[in-house]
Amino acid sequence: MIDKLILFPYWLTLKCRHAFYNIGLFKSHKASVPTICVGNITVGGTGKTPHTEMIIRMLLESEEWGDKNIAVLSRGYKRRSKGFQQVTVDGTAEDFGDEPLQIKRKFPNITVAVDKSRKQGCEFLSDPQLLQTSKKARRCINKDFPKADIIVLDDAFQHRAIKPDFSVVLVDYNRPTFKDYLLPIGRLRDLPERIGAADIIIVTKCPTYIDDQQREKWASNLGIKQYDPATGTGTRKKGKKQHILFTSIAYDTAKPIFPEGDPRYLYAKRLILFSGIANDTPFRNYLCGNYKIVKHFNFPDHHKFTRADMHSIRDAADNYPTSVIMTTEKDCQRVRDCRFIPGGMKQKMFHAPIKVEFLTDGDRNIFSSLLCERLKQS
Repeated sequence: MIDKLILFPYWLTLKCRHAFYNIGLFKSHKASVPTICVGNITVGGTGKTPHTEMIIRMLLESEEWGDKNIAVLSRGYKRRSKGFQQVTVDGTAEDFGDEPLQIKRKFPNITVAVDKSRKQGCEFLSDPQLLQTSKKARRCINKDFPKADIIVLDDAFQHRAIKPDFSVVLVDYNRPTFKDYLLPIGRLRDLPERIGAADIIIVTKCPTYIDDQQREKWASNLGIKQYDPATGTGTRKKGKKQHILFTSIAYDTAKPIFPEGDPRYLYAKRLILFSGIANDTPFRNYLCGNYKIVKHFNFPDHHKFTRADMHSIRDAADNYPTSVIMTTEKDCQRVRDCRFIPGGMKQKMFHAPIKVEFLTDGDRNIFSSLLCERLKQS
């Protein structure tokens, strides 16, 4: 009863907000070019950035979009810059946020931008000439980029001022929405029933194999009935068709964070782990398969590493001189901003690139076909 009283004000606020959008009191706008939204209803940890990167790869590999101008729009969480900004490869996480910078460095030939207002960001990306005349673009430093033919919206499911042509909502296998609560008691930042508005639900961070019975149980718990694992399709209340698919995390060979990195450290037996992400358990479990973790530093999500943090990691490295130091790909973007890391420490600092994979080729084909079909209709 106390829990319900605590959650009621936030629940009521969300309920009214969505009702106002649904009845048209608050306006939703469609961009002038096709848009794909990747989001969740949970505070961090579902894998939005690697799924955004997966979609970018699919677009680049497709006959329809491979030669088009692809753009990614993100908020740029915890960046110090203001307004609309184009992300550059030589920028910093402080300028643009760690996740947009990670995407830009992986895909340097596409446009990556940040803007708190997704509606305004889409307008600038689809018509760059507006940057020359709009007062809202006065703070934009890099205004030279091609007109976007398609925009991928990273973490925009809550931003109902923009109406995407195709929406994907992510649910963490290890922390499903139907076992969670709204903030501040749980980690849900939106109403659980909002996932019904998505075109596709992807259950992320799954084991490498899930049988049909488990898939059907997941669909049922997420409000989807008559689920067919072969097509990934089921039916919600009022007859809406919805797809639910499943992905798992995979890690590529670790890479040095700095040019001084010595790959011989990767053959060490011991490892020092530090991270500043919402949930580093899958990463830690992966590393345990090859190393003995002798020290683990777990910082808050999007943590800005300080001189004291690096001194603590250096002290651990001094205690275990033959160990390798490992962090996540997202943290790597912020570590590169640190100007107080000793050269000897840089030699043993690495990160493991992350990617997501569908559990089956069937799931991947379903997603790819549905994505292309919806974009053709937009």
